[in-house]
Amino acid sequence: MKVDRKGRLEGKVAVITGAASGIGRATAVVFAREGAKLALATDKNIDGLKETLKLVEQEGGEAFIKKTSVAVEEEVKELIDLALKTYSKIDILCNIAGVTAQVSTLEEQSPEEWKRIYEINVLGAVYGTKHVAKHMQERRSGAIVNMASVAGIRSGAGANSYSASKAAIINFTQTAACDLGGFNVRVNAVCPGLIETGMTKPVFDYARKAGKEEKLGSRCELRRYGLPEEVAYAILFLASDEASYITGQALPVDGGNTASLNLPGMKV
Repeated sequence: MKVDRKGRLEGKVAVITGAASGIGRATAVVFAREGAKLALATDKNIDGLKETLKLVEQEGGEAFIKKTSVAVEEEVKELIDLALKTYSKIDILCNIAGVTAQVSTLEEQSPEEWKRIYEINVLGAVYGTKHVAKHMQERRSGAIVNMASVAGIRSGAGANSYSASKAAIINFTQTAACDLGGFNVRVNAVCPGLIETGMTKPVFDYARKAGKEEKLGSRCELRRYGLPEEVAYAILFLASDEASYITGQALPVDGGNTASLNLPGMKV
């Protein structure tokens, strides 16, 4: 999808982690289309990040890319410092980088797996927010958007460690919004439902191979799965001045999944 509206982020600078694919890439393209200058980061998929840069430039956007592991605080600090050195300011931070977890029984889940999920999904957002906070406080302006999930709102949408990490992001979003609100810095989160991305590829591949593609997203009220661009436009809204009186919120972008008992038609 493409919404023909430009200029909502004109003159603004945004840092986006997890920009090599999926929702992060879609957000980078949408932000470029709306006029933002970008600092784009990923951990391992450098080729994907280079492709995102090409797409941004095709939209007439300006950006640089940097390999960054959000699980390592010093690397996150280096990303923020480079963005400030390059563009002199940061208006928006999108903490999108994240990983999923293997669905397994509680007894099979190792401490190492829980630690890995939390280091990337939770601490990555904490580090980004921490190192951009002083700059935004001094300017008394800024918008931070974190990547949560419907898995952080209700059970059944992800593995234990993944779901717990997304619930933690929602709570961190709220506490950070309270910490920074007095400086006119807003902190919000989006909670995607089933979206077709690299992270969810195994689910989609399995369904298509089994001839069950029509069941993808069937438990949502809209009876379909979502696209990365549909989440990106929600992120755009929360990052823009149009959301100037919104902070501390976790916005589901899930086709109505969390609005029901997960059984479409049951309320009729």
